[in-house]
Amino acid sequence: MDKIIYIGTDCGATTSKVGGVWSDGSTITTKLLQSPTNSTQGPDAVIKSWVDAINTYLTQNNLKWEQIGGVGLAIPGPFQRYGVLDRSANLPEAFAGFDIHTAYSSALAERAGRAIPLTVGNDGNMGGVAEAQHARGQSSGTVVLLAPGSGLGCAYIDQSGLALDGDTLAGMEASHMPAPLQLLDTKAYPCGCGRTWGCVEVYTSLSGLPYLLAEKLAKYPDHELAKSSLSAKEKVFALRGLAQKGDPLATELFDFQARAMGIHVANLAMALDPKFVVIGGGLMDPEATTAAFRERYLGILRSTAHEYLWPAQRDVMSIVPAALGDLSQSIGAALAALYKNRS
Repeated sequence: MDKIIYIGTDCGATTSKVGGVWSDGSTITTKLLQSPTNSTQGPDAVIKSWVDAINTYLTQNNLKWEQIGGVGLAIPGPFQRYGVLDRSANLPEAFAGFDIHTAYSSALAERAGRAIPLTVGNDGNMGGVAEAQHARGQSSGTVVLLAPGSGLGCAYIDQSGLALDGDTLAGMEASHMPAPLQLLDTKAYPCGCGRTWGCVEVYTSLSGLPYLLAEKLAKYPDHELAKSSLSAKEKVFALRGLAQKGDPLATELFDFQARAMGIHVANLAMALDPKFVVIGGGLMDPEATTAAFRERYLGILRSTAHEYLWPAQRDVMSIVPAALGDLSQSIGAALAALYKNRS
């Protein structure tokens, strides 16, 4: 009898990815399969592209539709209700109000010739599910994922392996908690979410770097970026490379972000008490940053968090870099489908 498998679809703004796991939770393949999301062509075109991508994945791995025990979908929020999208910054307006759960379920059933259970969740949460499985191995400790990128992705994974969704599917939106500005000695800059209380995301991710850079350039008037004709966005994107070359201004900015993240880790530990904290995002990508850069960032983060943790937490909590990269959300979606099917 053929082994049961679980498939995960990760919907990105421009590309979608497919991953899969066996019924024991092990990954079918680490080879990345991605294809255009086709979101500009509307929801129906996106659904078709996902089904076609699953078919390609099965063919490449000598698998069959009959083996699929469930499918998971990782997609950016927010949601109006479970499986129904709200207005998203990552998808065209045509997707607002679209019942993606019903549409994708129907398309999967039509292709497979039978109903296939579908689990839908926030893409950051799904990435957390996969990184949690990797971080804790055979243990059952709870996990917090923090992934700084254009914004700050956050997830909390309980002992069952599933993410905290909350009653309105806005659980663990920890990027929009207010930062303790008195500890960071900075201003309450506005966030893209509309809040002006100083969201943590502003001080830990790309979204707030224009503010932080402008503040820092006032202290470095002779810096190359102070004299540059580059746009604010281009200047911000140049910072990571400059930091890895030892540039003092850029290094100070990422040190600041590491401290802000360390304080946030300690803050979340007061409420969630996780055994593992996984740090993801582009700053932890071995293809985008040097080992020295990552070690410095994590070192500052750990030492800052350590200062504010309870003594027992200092002995138990592990703060580790993410390991799965671009595979995390599709693998996490597949795992979520597996865990939901078991429960």
